[in-house]
Amino acid sequence: MSALRPATRDWLAGPDLTRLWGAVRKRLESNGVRAAGSLRLTSLSAPERHDLSLLLGRPLTGTAVTVRLDALDARLRTSAAGLGLREVLEQLGPPLTDRRAAREDGAARRRHVWSSLDSSVDASALAGQEWTRQWADVLRRTGVPRGVTPEAAVRTLQQAVRILAVLLDPERTGTRGRGELAVTATGSAHGLDDGTWLARLVQRGIALAHDTDLPDDAPGRRALWRLVSVTPDEVSSTVLTYGLRPLGEGWRERSLRERADHHAETHLTPRDLLCVRLQLPAGTVIHICENPRVVEAAADAGGCDKPLVCTSGSAATVVLTLLDALAATGCRFAYHGDFDWPGIALANRIIRRYEAQPWRMGVEDYEHLAAVCGAQGVPQLPLDGGPVDADWDPDLAPAMTALGVALHEEATLDLLVGDLVRAPLYEKDGCRPGRSVMPE
Repeated sequence: MSALRPATRDWLAGPDLTRLWGAVRKRLESNGVRAAGSLRLTSLSAPERHDLSLLLGRPLTGTAVTVRLDALDARLRTSAAGLGLREVLEQLGPPLTDRRAAREDGAARRRHVWSSLDSSVDASALAGQEWTRQWADVLRRTGVPRGVTPEAAVRTLQQAVRILAVLLDPERTGTRGRGELAVTATGSAHGLDDGTWLARLVQRGIALAHDTDLPDDAPGRRALWRLVSVTPDEVSSTVLTYGLRPLGEGWRERSLRERADHHAETHLTPRDLLCVRLQLPAGTVIHICENPRVVEAAADAGGCDKPLVCTSGSAATVVLTLLDALAATGCRFAYHGDFDWPGIALANRIIRRYEAQPWRMGVEDYEHLAAVCGAQGVPQLPLDGGPVDADWDPDLAPAMTALGVALHEEATLDLLVGDLVRAPLYEKDGCRPGRSVMPE
């Protein structure tokens, strides 16, 4: 394709033809890149009318004009441009996109995804089962996640069919690790990790095959894997604890009590939480902190005899599983976290979920701690992000905004450890929300 001469290109690219080319480009990209049909421009300025008159070869006197694309194409070919409409547009701007063809191609590729799923099911041991039809229907309705190409979708759906055929084979015996299964199916030990599309596909199939609901939490998903004798990873994530003394004479319960007697912290895995009997005396107060340094300081102090659970930042599933189990036995909770906006958000979640008491988390605690840190020359961290209201103390967020200082748990270790060693202040009647109050 020959190039436009510089003078011709400069004139065609002038500002008074910009609206025309934009409208023409949009029309061609939507109609299969054909110079057919017409478009209308309104509210033309005098310079626009002048240049359009020259381009179209006819005088324009009004403020609106209808442009036939076939006529414009012919005019350009016989003009100094010497090129058709499409070629001119692609020299004035980027290549044209045939959006109609792209839509049709996309639709064809999506149809191929689901026809490929049907073929994979029909060729497997899953063929003819009622739940597989329901599974395929649900997958069509939910669609392919954004960002997954049709080619990757076909591959992932085929992997899901192969995995389900293995897991639901009635003659299959023994158990397999989820990571081992993932390596066999995908080549990666993380191919079936929670949150992956493949894991969701397989979990939905297992739930339908067993006529059960698809769980929406991690413990439920682990239970679903166990239905088909797959052991999920229940040892890599942990919750940090200190001073737990559950009742019972099993070796796990005795081990926890022995570690508590020796002032040793304990990391519990999801596997531990499945096996240990976490029965504590009703009414036991469980202290909850955000930072592992609090647990370390409590262990170093030696005299702390109150149970402590650490969220280690935002509470992971294993943390909530432990707290849920303790709550089910009638335990009560007291929470302390960081005085920053993420810390307040986490405190809100824990306090709401477990009706926990705030533990040195009131406005007076914040202002006192800020003053002490300032007097001691402790470097002050600025508050980042938008304010978060504290459910337990409406004055806290305004006070934090006014001072603009973030205070983390390390700054109040002595007070927290002191509370764990001795009975803290408890005001039975009329206690002010957020002060250093604790359940008896």
